[in-house]
Amino acid sequence: MTAGAADRAGPGADLVGSAAEAVRAAIAPRRPRVAVVLGSGLGFLGEHVEDAVRVPYAVIPGFPQTTVVGHAGELIAGLLDGTPVIVQSGRFHLYEGHEPLTAALPARLFGELGVRVLVVTNAAGGIRRTFRPGTLMLIADHINLTGRNPLTGAVLPGEERFPDMSDPYDRELRELARKVAAERGIALDEGVYAGLLGPSYETRAEIEMLKRAGADAVGMSTVVEVIAARSRGIRCLGISTITNVAAGLGAQTLSHQEVLETAERVRSRLTALVRGIVQAL
Repeated sequence: MTAGAADRAGPGADLVGSAAEAVRAAIAPRRPRVAVVLGSGLGFLGEHVEDAVRVPYAVIPGFPQTTVVGHAGELIAGLLDGTPVIVQSGRFHLYEGHEPLTAALPARLFGELGVRVLVVTNAAGGIRRTFRPGTLMLIADHINLTGRNPLTGAVLPGEERFPDMSDPYDRELRELARKVAAERGIALDEGVYAGLLGPSYETRAEIEMLKRAGADAVGMSTVVEVIAARSRGIRCLGISTITNVAAGLGAQTLSHQEVLETAERVRSRLTALVRGIVQAL
């Protein structure tokens, strides 16, 4: 990259480059092809990575410490059923006060490392009436209601200014996920994920609005990461664990503890599904 290009890209390019350099050195000679992002309470997937190198966020430039229970705060590079992977255990959420540049930094880092497929998981509230805690939902599309977009500002090297978002969650990867789920006897629904800023849970009126807008599940992550990944040409696949029914659709008071408890109950099914997908890749 020329000096002029670096100036136009601004500090974001420097941050991504520094983070990539640090991680590349820490995991060498490993060269991950698939990245997996773990949502709230889903860090157990990292336990299955073999020949693993763990890189704490504290040693990666630009990576803050995670503040949310259920997010460990490390990258794990190694092999998952023979496939070179890098696993992100711990997200940076906009509701923690992070800018979109920070929330999307891991996705951009993965692109710098040569990752071509990004699998994102998250915990979400179920809006569709048939969804119950423990449902696994393949994300077919999303609605970005965070009010933020990681592509605003200077264009970073290797990214498109106006990426096509008509199919953000790769159609072929979704077909693969459905095939793996069927082969392993795992029930897998499909729907639209609405990403909100948070951190408060939604009101009954907001859930009614989201339902009318076509959303099947709602959460506080994922959309910023996928937008940044798509701008780099990375193919994306998303899986939501429905950890609670949304406001007004159930009798229980919503809590983060319920999210973590439900995530623990689905660990065997979600682990089998993600491992099967990665293996098939």
